[in-house]
Amino acid sequence: MSRYNRSDIEKIAEEQNVKFIRLQFTDILGTIKNVEIPISQLGKALDNKMMFDGSSIEGFVRIEESDMYLFPDLDTWVVFPWTAEKGKVARLICDIYNADGTPFAGDPRNNLKRVLKEMEELGFTDFNLGPEPEFFLFKLDEKGEPSLELNDNGGYFDLAPTDLGENCRRDIVLELEEMGFEVEASHHEVAPGQHEIDFKYAHALKACDDIQTFKLVVKTIARKHGLHATFMPKPLFGVSGSGMHCNLSLFKNGENAFFDPSGKIELSETAYQFIAGVIKHATNFTAVTNPTVNSYKRLVPGYEAPCYVAWSARNRSPLVRIPASRGLSTRIEVRSVDPAANPYLAMAVLLKSGLDGIKNKLKVPAPVDRNIYVMNKQEREEAGIVDLPGTLKQALENLTSDEVMTSALGEHILEHFLEAKEIEWDMFRTTVHPWEREQYMQMY
Repeated sequence: MSRYNRSDIEKIAEEQNVKFIRLQFTDILGTIKNVEIPISQLGKALDNKMMFDGSSIEGFVRIEESDMYLFPDLDTWVVFPWTAEKGKVARLICDIYNADGTPFAGDPRNNLKRVLKEMEELGFTDFNLGPEPEFFLFKLDEKGEPSLELNDNGGYFDLAPTDLGENCRRDIVLELEEMGFEVEASHHEVAPGQHEIDFKYAHALKACDDIQTFKLVVKTIARKHGLHATFMPKPLFGVSGSGMHCNLSLFKNGENAFFDPSGKIELSETAYQFIAGVIKHATNFTAVTNPTVNSYKRLVPGYEAPCYVAWSARNRSPLVRIPASRGLSTRIEVRSVDPAANPYLAMAVLLKSGLDGIKNKLKVPAPVDRNIYVMNKQEREEAGIVDLPGTLKQALENLTSDEVMTSALGEHILEHFLEAKEIEWDMFRTTVHPWEREQYMQMY
C-alpha cells in the first residue's frame, strides 16, 4: 500500500509549516540533485508539471532536447527535521520523464524499475536490499574545509572516550528515526574515524532512495558537529576503506525464494543460481559497484575488502557471503560494493547478474571456506578463484565486454557512464601525484 496520497502531503505540509520542497533526483554518477520550489508550487509538482533543464545534468541530454519533467514519487515524501528555523523543508524523490511523457532512459531510478520488471516477468514479486554503508568523519579546518585530521582513534565497536564520533553518530540516528528509518545498528568501524549505521532492509527501489537520503543526513548532521563526512572508499592509506555490503534476497508472494529448509545449508536452488550469476558477472559489474579511481585502492588484500571472486557460507574473505539467518531473513551478502556507487545502478547490475543465473540455471562453483588472503596465486587458480579488476580502466574494459551488464544499464546510461569514467581515468593517469615526487625528485 502507498504511504501517502496527495491530500496527506498537502495536510502534513500545512500542519508542519513546510515552506519549501526539494524535488530530488540522482544523476548517472550517483550525485543527488534537486529543484527547490516554494510551497505555493506544491500543487503543480504533484500534477507532474514541474520542468527543469536536463542539459545541465551530467549524462542527461543535449541542449536541443533539454526540457524534462519531474514526476514525484509520493511515497518518498519526508520533512527534514533539522530545517525548522524559518519554516521546514520537505523532500520528494522524482523520476525523470521526457517532454513526450515517456520515462527518460538516462534516469538511474527509472532504469532500476526497468530491471525490476524483468524480475517480475520471471515470477518474483520483490527484490530486497539491506545496505551497510560505511563513512569517515574528518575535522573541518578554520576555513570550514575538510582536513585530514580524524576526530577519533577508535576501532571496531569501541566506546567513548576512544570513539569521539559517538555523539555525532547518535544525532544522525535520531534524525534518521524521526524521518521514518528503522535503524538496526550503529557502531564504530575498524579504522580510526570510520563509522557504520545499518538500517532495515526494504524493497530495492526504496532502499536505494534510503541510501541517498542517508548520505544527505550524515553529511548535514556531521557539519553541525564541525565534521566532514565522506563516503570516499579509501580516504587514507594503511587503514581499512569504506564498503557498502549489500544484503540481497528475492521474494515470491511473501515467501523468501532463497530459503529451502530441506537444502544442505537451507538454501534453495534459486539462491544457488543467483549466486552463480553474481560470481559469473562479478569482474564485469565492478565498474558500476566500485565506480571511482579511488575504489581500487580499497579492493586490495589485507584490509577486509574482497578482491577475489568466490563465495562462502563461513568466512568473510570472499566476494559473496551467506549470513547465518534463515527463514524470511535468508540472504546473500555482496561485500565488494562501495558507498561511492550509484545505488540504483549498482542494484540494476547485481539483480541482472542474479537473474541471468536463474534464467540460465547456472551451476554455482564450490564454496571457498579457507581464508583466501593467505592462499598463493597457484592455490587460487586451482580453486577457480579469479581476481577483481585492479584499476578502473580494467573494470571499464570488462564492463563493455559483457552483454548482460551493458543491457542492465541500457544504451543511454552506458554511453554516458563510460564517457565520464574514461575522462576520470585519463585525468588520474596524466596527473603527477605527490607519491611520485616523493619517490623520484631526489632519486633522478
